[in-house]
Amino acid sequence: MNKMNKHWLALICGAALFAATSLNAADKKSYQVTGPVLEMTPTTITVQKGNDRWELARDSRTKITGDLKVGSKVTIYYTMVAVEVEVKPAKQPKADKDTK
Repeated sequence: MNKMNKHWLALICGAALFAATSLNAADKKSYQVTGPVLEMTPTTITVQKGNDRWELARDSRTKITGDLKVGSKVTIYYTMVAVEVEVKPAKQPKADKDTK
């Protein structure tokens, strides 16, 4: 009986861990941009959206479906992820000159 309880506990812990990682992945907001490709490099794709040029980074993990070339109309799905956060010290309030 004790061995059976350990198996159930392991199964419940595994399910809870799976659920927690799934919920965390859902927190990341995704966006998309659609338009013709203006330029491509191994690390960027530049797309025209209205009057704006959007330059998006890409790497070896970027999934490309179809024949990507300049002039192709594409929809790019992307996320915005902070790479570094620098916290600035708070400014000290100026001393009131009338308190003398």
